[in-house]
Amino acid sequence: MAKLNIFLRRRSVLAAAAAAIGLGGASAAVAQPDLVDFKVVDRETGQPLRVWRHHGRFFVAGEPGRKYALRVTNHTGGRLLVVMSVDGVNILSGETAGVDQRGYVFDPYQTWDLTGWRKSDSEVAAFVFAPLPKSYAARTGRPADVGVIGVAAFREKAAPLPPPPPVYSPPVSAQTTIRGGARAADSGDRFTPPPPSPLPGSAAPMAMPPAAPAARASRPVNEATVTGARLHRDDEKLGTGHGEREWSVVRTVEFERATNRPEMVQQIEYDTYDRLVAAGVIRAVDHPPRPFPMKPDGEGYVPDPPPEY
Repeated sequence: MAKLNIFLRRRSVLAAAAAAIGLGGASAAVAQPDLVDFKVVDRETGQPLRVWRHHGRFFVAGEPGRKYALRVTNHTGGRLLVVMSVDGVNILSGETAGVDQRGYVFDPYQTWDLTGWRKSDSEVAAFVFAPLPKSYAARTGRPADVGVIGVAAFREKAAPLPPPPPVYSPPVSAQTTIRGGARAADSGDRFTPPPPSPLPGSAAPMAMPPAAPAARASRPVNEATVTGARLHRDDEKLGTGHGEREWSVVRTVEFERATNRPEMVQQIEYDTYDRLVAAGVIRAVDHPPRPFPMKPDGEGYVPDPPPEY
């Protein structure tokens, strides 16, 4: 089974301490918008949710009780560390999110669906849209940032090159011409070069995870459930609940960041469709045209249009 990697912060504590900034404050560090790509995916259909842009911000509409995943793709030829948050909470550690925290390590060009809050190396609690009071952030006393998903990406620091081998000059012989004159060899002045030192050994390469499978539709085993969930009110903000436990395998690896600040930060906000319409993010008539909006009532033919006046 393919596995995804968790960043081990042992090597990056000092660098991370200098980067203790929030996701919002790190937005100025965005340097390459296509470093990674992430989408919010409906797990029932396997399709990304439609994204609306409003005043430079991005939104998706969720439906209470539906499971979703975060589909992340590494567009680079090197490993990337991606720190992710939902509702202002780190999805891996459960801490109030900061870009200096642990995240997932993606191999070159790897795509993976993150399906829930990490509970162990082999289990997650599913992401499921839920009323704000039933969201994980609200239930843990942190409702202020409910309704936003964020990613912060870091490149890996390149390993230093080994020093070049020492260079030795050959001994000067009796026939060597120096500045146009011959130098007589002195039998007592013999030069014996020291034996060459062994080249510095290179550390054993870190075991790389097997390539992840291409992104594909992921269907839940059971319907999404939220403990104690009640009917959702139309005027109630949407959050992300702590859903049922699911199998999801990862392993821990070392990763040293190339920079103190993330090279890319992105965020997507979400709420119910009706609340996004009420906020002006979605126009009430903004829906794709339907090829068959109604079923025919009979077997007649095309009627004439109304007369023009």
